[in-house]
Amino acid sequence: AREWYLLPFEERKKMMEEHITVGRKFPQVRLNTSYSFGINDQDFMLAFETNDLIIFQDLIVQLRETSVSKYVIKDTPMIVCVYKGMEDIVRSIG
Repeated sequence: AREWYLLPFEERKKMMEEHITVGRKFPQVRLNTSYSFGINDQDFMLAFETNDLIIFQDLIVQLRETSVSKYVIKDTPMIVCVYKGMEDIVRSIG
C-alpha cells in the first residue's frame, strides 16, 4: 500500500523485523524474494519452497497476523507446485 512508504523508516523496519522473526520460526520453508517494481502492482514477489504444505500454511497464517500485513493490498495469486528436476520434467512430458 502507498501508506507503507509514508511511514517513517524506523517504523517500517520494526514491522519488517516482526515479519522476519515469524519467518525464522519455520526453517523448513525457504523464501526467495524478488523486487518487481514496474512489473505489476506488486512491490515484490515471493517464492516459498517446502516439502510440507501444513507448515507452509501455518507460516502464512502467522505472517497474516503481523502488523505489516495491514499494508498488504493483494497477496495472491498463490500457486502451489511440486518441485522436479529438469530430467524428471523432460521424462514426464515424453
